[in-house]
Amino acid sequence: MTTGPSTGDSRPAVIIDTSPTPNGDLHIGHLAGPFMSADIHARYLRARGRPVVFSTGTDDSQTYVMAGARRSGITPEELAAVNHAAIGRTLRAAGISVDGYAPYDDAYRANALRFVTDLYEAGRLELRTVSFPCDARTGEVLVEGLVGGYCPVCVTESRGGVCEMCGHPNNFAELLDPWSTLDPAAPVSVLKTQVLVLPMEQYRKRLTSFYQTRESWLRPRTLKFLREALARPLPDFPVTYPVAHGLPSPFPGTEGQRLNAWVEGIPAAMFCTDHAAQRVTDPRVAGKELWDPGHDPEIIYFIGSDIVYFWGLTHLALLMAHDGRYALPDYIVSNEFYELEDDKFSTTRGHVVYIDEVLGLVSRDALRFHLALTGPENQRTNFSRDGLVKVTSDRLVRPWNRLATALAAARAGTSTALPVSAAARRRARAVRERFLDAYEIQSYSPSAAADLVAAQLDRLGRAAARLSELTGPAQAEALGALLLEVRVLIAGASPILIDLAEEARRTGAWDGTLDEAPTEAGEITAFPVPFLTDAGERPGE
Repeated sequence: MTTGPSTGDSRPAVIIDTSPTPNGDLHIGHLAGPFMSADIHARYLRARGRPVVFSTGTDDSQTYVMAGARRSGITPEELAAVNHAAIGRTLRAAGISVDGYAPYDDAYRANALRFVTDLYEAGRLELRTVSFPCDARTGEVLVEGLVGGYCPVCVTESRGGVCEMCGHPNNFAELLDPWSTLDPAAPVSVLKTQVLVLPMEQYRKRLTSFYQTRESWLRPRTLKFLREALARPLPDFPVTYPVAHGLPSPFPGTEGQRLNAWVEGIPAAMFCTDHAAQRVTDPRVAGKELWDPGHDPEIIYFIGSDIVYFWGLTHLALLMAHDGRYALPDYIVSNEFYELEDDKFSTTRGHVVYIDEVLGLVSRDALRFHLALTGPENQRTNFSRDGLVKVTSDRLVRPWNRLATALAAARAGTSTALPVSAAARRRARAVRERFLDAYEIQSYSPSAAADLVAAQLDRLGRAAARLSELTGPAQAEALGALLLEVRVLIAGASPILIDLAEEARRTGAWDGTLDEAPTEAGEITAFPVPFLTDAGERPGE
């Protein structure tokens, strides 16, 4: 029997959902990737009894915030504040169960600067003279979201820093035919200046060794990129940039520069973890420095595959450069792009869907089921409004409510415990094991879990339709079997169908766990099976 490493594991699980850039609200494409994946796994671990700290914040230092603010005629701080609040509302609306949504405040800034200062004082950073594209008229340096061009590796359109198509970096002046994203007509020249860098090539052997034992659980695109990147010299990673937005650099030789926003990723994750941990009452978490390797945390990143360069290489090297002070990640779960009506999501072009719109079409549970089922785990997938409504109606809501109706009729007047056959217990154990396989991190697949929900609904629905043909002990045994298997289905679906699960806990249909014990019971007391709600409703409203 495969129960996975979560059984009996009391190590704290630190779940990192990479901080979104607050240049806009989260849309469905964002939710379908790291956010839903991280939330489903966090809920699964909690149901298995693991201590969990699940956190995120916002990445206010990004140049995309500066660019968006300039286009909107407001300050970056104003734009970030508006969207920090909007992102928080969206996370709550989608049921993303972060234990803490961290602020970007003075404590955050001090933490990030301390992390980098420790590296500087240890001699891990070096001053290098490098070339940057710049606006030839104003002299403004163009990096990250301020510059577009063509990737030097795959020659597709890219922004600065990293190519979202192939994942390879394009630091400094490596983009081909660069242009300013703020003013594409502006002439672009090259500016040489001195910045601090992390010499990544010094860490290539350690990075290669780190991944040699982890290839089996990396998703295909991530594995391909890491093999390519580690087979060649790694370029220096810029720690400071001569730009006007972000945390001011305090280091000699970089006066007037700012920290590269991507350098903040790891100290931001640590800050968010600490912020969330202060809100978790579990004594296995309280008071612990959760990034201290002495506490043996299980650290899991959920990221888009386009930023594996940062989270899988540069951030890992930054941790390694601290010489064992911090724990390294155990798993990196990446996802591909989620398209809208067979085209890329684009806030600029208005080709986007926000959560308020879809919650006018389907319930929150139906939306979560659809995003889990169609999420871009290993390849690009597609979202459409019509598909959302049809798939959730045909494969989830109508089958579930038909099953609940049939069971409600069958259990009417039943006051005694119902027998559960050995065959029913065997089926229940098998289904539970399939859910565990889908949720355990080594074979993690919310899509497989959602597909299992639909498949079991179809099977149990057919069995429930035959209840009216039975009488006496035969009906009691069939009803007992169905109720046990539905209870297991509710438990298995609970990380996805969160409102249904909450109603099931309230009415006693589910105990809130994914324990094995219920599958071993020789009898079961009839319970009400909750119904799935319509669009915009919550159970009990």
